[in-house]
Amino acid sequence: MADPRRRHALDRGGDWYVDTTCIDCDVARQVAPGLIAEAPDGRSYFARPPETAEEKAAAWRALLACPTGSIGAPRGERAPDDAFPFEVAPGAFLVGYNARHSFGANAYFVPREAGNLLVDAPRWVPKLADALEARGGVSDILLTHRDDVADYDRYAARFGARVWIHEADADAAPAATDLLAGDRDLAPGVRALHVPGHTEGSVCFLVDELLFTGDTLAWSRATDDLTAFRDATWHSWSVLTASLEALARRARFAWVLPGHGGRGHAGADEMRRRLLALVARMREGTVVSAW
Repeated sequence: MADPRRRHALDRGGDWYVDTTCIDCDVARQVAPGLIAEAPDGRSYFARPPETAEEKAAAWRALLACPTGSIGAPRGERAPDDAFPFEVAPGAFLVGYNARHSFGANAYFVPREAGNLLVDAPRWVPKLADALEARGGVSDILLTHRDDVADYDRYAARFGARVWIHEADADAAPAATDLLAGDRDLAPGVRALHVPGHTEGSVCFLVDELLFTGDTLAWSRATDDLTAFRDATWHSWSVLTASLEALARRARFAWVLPGHGGRGHAGADEMRRRLLALVARMREGTVVSAW
């Protein structure tokens, strides 16, 4: 629970605040841009109090998503029941309730007639599970890599869902029902793409024109372009570079929806151009790894 005695020195949120237990996972800044900002120390703070109904809703989403409970709300006020799932791209919903042991990674709900998907997993929250059940439940949980599995097993048990993960990262999800060995079509319009680099078993999931990238690829708000995080590449930067070059040939996408980092949208041809340009920067050593 947030502690007003530990409010960040820059915080100007009034009855709303961020305390210094923030771990710079960027989640609050993603869901409340312009309202919650990044301090020089990397932590988040309220640049000003929320004023409109939309801003207050964004502040609540930031509070509920925060994996460290570092955000405080006005005393006596109650979180709205419909904060999550929250649509962030056509047919893709952020589920919030990010897990600390996933360093605050985002997870997504994708409703589909053939069966709803959960891409990566949040911390276990019965209220969220009830909200997903009200939307038809979850038939498949798609895990992008070992870091962001969180409480996947509890959601799988609740919904009787199949769980997919690459075999190289399978030890992180012992309850997985299906192991991936390479690229594979999982359903019409749903394809798993093996992209080793961040981890050996990293996978992107392409759902129509939505590319769920885990920690492989993100959109940087600082550079307004695609980026990758060299300091958070646990397996191999050179392997990741080759994987992203191959991805440009294997996937046509218009949205990048990562676990960490910003979400981005452009035409499919423009995304391919930007991805190849990123690969060139990776080879040159000129990538700016910034939120």
